[in-house]
Amino acid sequence: MSAENGPMKLVAGNSNRALAEAIAAYLATPLTKAVVRRFADMEIFVEIQENVRGQDVFVVQSTAFPANDRLMELLIIIDALRRASSKRITAVLPYFGYARQDRKPGPRTPISAKLVANLITHAGADRVMTLDLHAGQIQGFFDIPTDNLYSAPVMVRDIKERFDLSNVMVVSPDVGGVVRARALAKRIDAQLAIVDKRRERPGESEVMNVIGNVEGRSCILVDDIVDSGGTLVNAAEALLARGAKEVHAYITHGVLSGGAVARITASKLKELVITDSIQPTEAVRVARNIRVLSIATLIGEAIARTAHEESVSSLFD
Repeated sequence: MSAENGPMKLVAGNSNRALAEAIAAYLATPLTKAVVRRFADMEIFVEIQENVRGQDVFVVQSTAFPANDRLMELLIIIDALRRASSKRITAVLPYFGYARQDRKPGPRTPISAKLVANLITHAGADRVMTLDLHAGQIQGFFDIPTDNLYSAPVMVRDIKERFDLSNVMVVSPDVGGVVRARALAKRIDAQLAIVDKRRERPGESEVMNVIGNVEGRSCILVDDIVDSGGTLVNAAEALLARGAKEVHAYITHGVLSGGAVARITASKLKELVITDSIQPTEAVRVARNIRVLSIATLIGEAIARTAHEESVSSLFD
């Protein structure tokens, strides 16, 4: 595929090869031949095995577990492309790690999301494309153009195919996610409820109250990240205790660390739907109540529009 900035190239790191290949298939553009490997002492080595001089290059790499390794891969790939005289380098991060460290929660603590933004910029990226940032203001941490894509169109399509929308209630699992939940509720013309919770310590939460009448409704919890799964499980129990008919969850990024998959499988949550922004583990693939939606078409279309200098925001109108 040719682009306004010269021929387009796709380069994949090791974080989510399956997604990169699906994006390449959508764009009818083969992945650029590249080697990303480690020396005996685990230093990362990158070699781009095709000519990228003067070309528009998109690097697909989620910075999920192991986050630090994936981040270093991304930085070294960008450096290799810059030194190979690529015309423009776009870092495509389906999942932007460190996004939850977007502010100082206490004295003498870092703002790691800003540090990572600086690292990506100084490595040589010309622009960034990511999906459902944990906090929208992280776009401002970058001093280069940054597109924050939304998984909502993919989720809305799936919800419309599977639910009777007249009986659906969209639920935010906490006050901080109300804007995201309201946006999805508006797209499917559904009412909104909020789970009010108090977090005692990282990874644990206590549900306090449900704001809104959920009795007899099919509830859909909406959020950007599911990590330990504790918030989802507690929210589902609270909704069912208040008369909800069933509880589903649509979450963009399935971090699912530790025993999260087992916790969700054993919970009262009827189904958790995540995207493949993070490559699903085998445990996720075989879980009885976890389903994965592909975002390859969404990201592929955004890449194509960027390459041809067309509007990306119109994808979400």
